Amino acid sequence: MTAIDPEEAGGPEVLRPVERPVPLPGAGEVLIRVAAAGVNRPDVMQRRGLYPPPPGAPSIPGLEVAGTVVALGDGVAGVDPGARVCALVAGGGYAGYAVASAGQCLPVPPALSLVEAAAMPETLFTVWTNLFERAYAVDGDVVLVHGGTSGIGTMAILLGRLFGLTVIVTAGSDAKCARALEIGAAHAINYRETDFVEAVKELTGGRGVNAVLDMVGGDYVARNIACLAPDGRHVSIAIQRGAEATVPLWAVMRRRLTLTGSTLRPRSGEFKALVADELRREVWPHVEAGRLKPVIDSTFALAEAGAAHARMESGEHVGKIVLTVA
Repeated sequence: MTAIDPEEAGGPEVLRPVERPVPLPGAGEVLIRVAAAGVNRPDVMQRRGLYPPPPGAPSIPGLEVAGTVVALGDGVAGVDPGARVCALVAGGGYAGYAVASAGQCLPVPPALSLVEAAAMPETLFTVWTNLFERAYAVDGDVVLVHGGTSGIGTMAILLGRLFGLTVIVTAGSDAKCARALEIGAAHAINYRETDFVEAVKELTGGRGVNAVLDMVGGDYVARNIACLAPDGRHVSIAIQRGAEATVPLWAVMRRRLTLTGSTLRPRSGEFKALVADELRREVWPHVEAGRLKPVIDSTFALAEAGAAHARMESGEHVGKIVLTVA
């Protein structure tokens, strides 16, 4: 099969098509003929040599795929050959075929194209587990999401609308802020021109937000804490501005704040299967009805994976970038 499997770390130019053996599904796994694969920030970090695959994961990048099931491993039930599925994988998505745990597959309904489906799992699993489970966001909550026009940010906006959240986002230009509002954000703050802490205070009448979903880290953490209402929750999911932060503990104590965070890729298959089951119950009815579709920025052929990464690194994208494979 054709795959993208760079032998060395580097820039987007290392993402060249190569030939690799078609993988075989193990017990509890399915083999998917990949039609499309989502591009995510961890793929870029892996290409740069900053985020090695977890033990047992393929060296081929790609954390989400959509396509057709062509073979089953031992013990697989509930997924049939010929089924259209999308799946969260620990790697291997940038290829003609990929292996996925059957428990991490979700059916692709007629309302969703395979390109759209490939853009769903990574951001959906991430936003659901962090905003709705770790941050306990519920109907009526006001939440602050940084990177409002990223794949994570746009999914947070879309899910927020479905589940009764008021979503405030930050973005780096007026054009991106306008796009976030079109997607469904209640408010969008241009962080290059406005202090988002002061803006959040004004927008919430001084009370603050119930939760912050942060992919920035570093000096943003203290500023995020200043945005939180009493009993607010802060969830870290990335550290683009640094892995260390100074935390104002008195503010945490006085306002009874919760600071937490998570990474998804290293979690066990059992955990991810439980998340998939919850998504199937709580979110997938909206997908089947056509009420939830990802925001697609652009698509690139698999052989143009380098251009897709360059697009992501430019910071100009809004929503998800997808590789088309077949």
